[in-house]
Amino acid sequence: MSNNPMKNLFSNSLRSKNTWMTIVTLLVFFAVVSFILFEGTKKTVALTVNGQQQEVTTHADTVGELLEEQQIEVAEADHVYPSLNTSIAQDLAVEWEQAQTITILVDGEKQTIDTTTDRVKDILAEAGVEVTEYDQIAPAADAEVGQENEISIAKAYQVKLIDGTQEKIVWSTSTTVADFLKQNSIQLNTLDRVNVDMEKVVTPDTSIQITRVEKVTDVVEEDIAFKTHTRKDDSLLKGQNKVVRAGKPGKLAKTVEITKENGKIIDRQVVEEQVKQEPLSKVVHEGTKVVVAAATQTAAKSSSQPVSRSSAQEPAGREFYVTATAYTAYCTGCSGITATGIDLRSNPNLKVIAVDPRVIPLGSKVWVEGYGYAIAGDTGGAIKGNKIDIFIPTKDQALAFGRKQVRVKVIN
Repeated sequence: MSNNPMKNLFSNSLRSKNTWMTIVTLLVFFAVVSFILFEGTKKTVALTVNGQQQEVTTHADTVGELLEEQQIEVAEADHVYPSLNTSIAQDLAVEWEQAQTITILVDGEKQTIDTTTDRVKDILAEAGVEVTEYDQIAPAADAEVGQENEISIAKAYQVKLIDGTQEKIVWSTSTTVADFLKQNSIQLNTLDRVNVDMEKVVTPDTSIQITRVEKVTDVVEEDIAFKTHTRKDDSLLKGQNKVVRAGKPGKLAKTVEITKENGKIIDRQVVEEQVKQEPLSKVVHEGTKVVVAAATQTAAKSSSQPVSRSSAQEPAGREFYVTATAYTAYCTGCSGITATGIDLRSNPNLKVIAVDPRVIPLGSKVWVEGYGYAIAGDTGGAIKGNKIDIFIPTKDQALAFGRKQVRVKVIN
């Protein structure tokens, strides 16, 4: 009797344990089936996040729910494709790229933009920043913005440039004069000058003027004037000159340094002189012989009587006609001393005529119709060619003589 209760108790315990095992098994079975059924209803999506692609399964109904499921917060400037309200379909490709904050500095003034665009020119267009081909942009317009996420723009402006004689308007950004010239491929020579300091910053009101300075050397030849040596010669009448030796100029080579500014000569400096040929002096003999004319027998009468056309016996000699006028020792501008040194004021009775030495040589003894023998002892500015001027002591007689055609004979 005592073994039966223990047997019953063991049988009941075994049955209870089997029941729990069955229950657990059923629960696991249902869980696995439910899981399989849950996973089996998910859709597979190709999700690209900031360029990194992955494959995910989801029960999300829209792209927005999918990204939220992936704990991705979408900002307004982010790139999402397709749109957030697009329904999820099997094997749908979804792209999300987070926008970056780009800093744009325009002549030091700052602005920002959130964008997923990488290329500089596209970012500037999206930000509404206008640039010209002359503006300085860093990074370059066709480059990507880079890791610093900053774009710097120096706006260009017009600057007046005068290079030598050429004037033009050139675009520039805020830079030094030295860099400005370099950017415009302008080279300066050693002597060239710039009107502003090379380290000065170029501004819109800056006017840059370059003076092109050039120095060249030239050799020129010049004549060296010859000297004239005058020697006294008592064999020649006073007033007569004779060239014994003609002068000849010498040659002087000068090395000249010429300075030009913008093509115009502003200075010449003689740096060397060399005599190539010495000049030859001119030698002139100057007459000192004084002719003393003697009065004829009729000289006393000549002071009180007009000259007549009658004469004594005519001498032999070279004969020709001349136009004769008369003058006195006291005429306007007269000194009373003839070209041959005769003092007419001290010797008013002398017979003297003024001649053109090319026709009648000075010092010649002549015979003049109506005047008689005389000496060719004077010259006159108006006495040219076949003309003579007869000396008469008084002004009245000279006026009375007037102008006549007379015969003249040159005796010696």
